[in-house]
Amino acid sequence: MNAEIISIGTDLLLGQVTNTNAPFLARELTSLGIDVSNQTTIGNTSERLIEAVKQAENRSELIIISGGLGPNKEALANYLGLDLILHEETEDKIITYHKNSNFKMPENNQLQALILADSIPLTNDTGLAVGMLLEHNNHTYVLLPGPADELEPTVNNYLKEELVNRLFEKPVLKSRVLNFFGLTEDQIHSRLESALRDKEEINVIVYSKKSQVAIRLTAMSHKEEDAENSLNQVEERIKGEFSEYFFGYEDKDLSDVIKDLLIEKDLMITAAESLTGGAFLSSLTSGLSAGAILEGGLVTYSNEMKNEVLKVTKKTIDSYGVISPECAIEMAEKSRKLFNADIGVGFTGVAGPSSMEGQIPGTVWIGISYQDKKSFAKHYHFGYKRNKNRELTVLNALDLVRRVVLDLPVETPTNYGEDK
Repeated sequence: MNAEIISIGTDLLLGQVTNTNAPFLARELTSLGIDVSNQTTIGNTSERLIEAVKQAENRSELIIISGGLGPNKEALANYLGLDLILHEETEDKIITYHKNSNFKMPENNQLQALILADSIPLTNDTGLAVGMLLEHNNHTYVLLPGPADELEPTVNNYLKEELVNRLFEKPVLKSRVLNFFGLTEDQIHSRLESALRDKEEINVIVYSKKSQVAIRLTAMSHKEEDAENSLNQVEERIKGEFSEYFFGYEDKDLSDVIKDLLIEKDLMITAAESLTGGAFLSSLTSGLSAGAILEGGLVTYSNEMKNEVLKVTKKTIDSYGVISPECAIEMAEKSRKLFNADIGVGFTGVAGPSSMEGQIPGTVWIGISYQDKKSFAKHYHFGYKRNKNRELTVLNALDLVRRVVLDLPVETPTNYGEDK
């Protein structure tokens, strides 16, 4: 089966908003074995929608439309010669929302509760407009909300199950996402082939997300037990191949996993940050339970603050400079002592765009002080993009914390840059 994705939104065409829905949908459809043959982006007018649908019908069996659910339902209903009927559950949700929020309900809000006759409603757990799936004249049409935080739950919680039940012989669908850091997509691809040679029933997608790499595994079977067993076998092989780089499952990112690990081990962490400007500690405090792992930290940009507040010695600064392993280690040790933590992390480097102390942008040292183990600093060189360098520094520091706590190998020197 092949599919076409039609994304609706004038803001998408003008570049005011990044289209994250199309790549998300492409990944999810591919994981089901559905070939995405075309992607189209159009402005928010009924005429352009119908023109795009006509073109899609000539080349695709499955047509997925995201955005503009209200007015575009009317346009599609007129084109297909179908009535629009009220989905009472969604209408009740809309009315309740406006009563509770004291907002006056716009007259056209009822459009959000209408679905095409004979279609299957797709519940919108995080929004008001209901989606739908319609099988009509040898085509399957899917209408989805435009906001990503509404579209993604609708796809994961409802659409995928409906597609499997209606379009495939094997009714059971199971998927799993494994997350890795420290390897590129190419490095994973090159080692996956041999590990999965006899597991053709598993669909595997490797993709990047926020400088990390994810592997999505999808199994379809007649029995749930068989699908789970297949996933377990493949997961075991993959983790065996990339064990030290694996950090967690599904939507949890590296900072979430590190926070959970520190809570599990009853460890406190702190940091002295220079080029990252507090981004490392911010990543650990963005969710709940931050107080369980952190009492405080420091941002010390200037040499004076490193010396006067953090107590990095003038000898270290004068002899080695601040962009040095000696300074990074001392920042880690002094911050750990200051906040009585189990782990101290020190950040020093050149985010860019200018050089500093003769060091080019992207030069980074991360120091680690952990309990009674010997402190060390790890050297990285990224690229010339300031914010990308800051992002990669934080991620690599999180990975270093994971490795020292789990007693995994830490190689020095090594480079994981934006070009890899």
